[in-house]
Amino acid sequence: MLETSARLLRLLSLLQAHREWSGPELADRLGVTARTVRRDVDRLRELGYPVNATPGTGGGYQLGAGAELPPLLLDDDEAVAVAVGLRGAAGQGVEGIGESSVRALAKLEQVLPGRLRRRVSALNAFTVPMLRTPQALVDPAVLTELANACRDSERLRFAYRDHSGATTRRIVEPHRLVCTERRWYLVAWDLDRADWRTFRADRIEPTPPHGPRFAPRPAPADDLAAYVAKGVSTAVYPTEATVRLHVPLAEAAAAVGIADGVLTAEGEHSCLLRTGAHSLDVMVIHVAMIGFEFEVLDPPELTGRVRALRDLLTRALDRPGGA
Repeated sequence: MLETSARLLRLLSLLQAHREWSGPELADRLGVTARTVRRDVDRLRELGYPVNATPGTGGGYQLGAGAELPPLLLDDDEAVAVAVGLRGAAGQGVEGIGESSVRALAKLEQVLPGRLRRRVSALNAFTVPMLRTPQALVDPAVLTELANACRDSERLRFAYRDHSGATTRRIVEPHRLVCTERRWYLVAWDLDRADWRTFRADRIEPTPPHGPRFAPRPAPADDLAAYVAKGVSTAVYPTEATVRLHVPLAEAAAAVGIADGVLTAEGEHSCLLRTGAHSLDVMVIHVAMIGFEFEVLDPPELTGRVRALRDLLTRALDRPGGA
């Protein structure tokens, strides 16, 4: 009986970790026959787990959605990750998630073993969050819908509102969600434009039905976070520039957000910033407001704008009526 119970828990863990398994795959993982897998699936159904089965050579087993939420099976690291994530969820720009995360955390901590509760307490007690106030909140239902479409490799239809308020209809093959401390972004292949695009999640309004499923494409970049950073800080603007900041990379990274530009290491005491703006005049203000000593590398015209701003400010200070 104990062996059967342990195998059922292992089977449940496999079904929760992967969208779909074939019978032979499960039998191989569990070290049993396909017939035993079928019997164990029936036992899970009796316990309230909605396990769907599709016959045929392309079929398999899939954990579906039921009328009630059955217990989830988490290993130690997963339980700690969920508990810590729930504590920080209120500051991650998801609308209305604060109260829900507190309720879920209370339920989770009630059943955590003592050794895991100590790990969670230590992480929270000795971690100081540096979270900015989110600029735009995302409906949790929308975020979940986007994540499910990425997981299931399912085409996604939505209305998208750009920065000017204009709305367009999009059909995309979603790839990944990228989260910053202020916003969520969806990286997807836009079918109408035949190219990769980055969408702000708070501007997306899903318009079901979605589908069909698609074969995932190779990612547009190995580092998706850097890819999104470049897209939202540089590529969307008509004017781009590269400047050298005379501070170490770590110090610059503490002040330069994802929308400010892309930083790359150069030397021990300097780094490069690639950024964008609507015009060179705006670029001067943007770089100056970052607050570090800098020099212009590209384009040369930006140096002239820096001099013009310097002269303008100098004249303002030299006027007789100046304070």
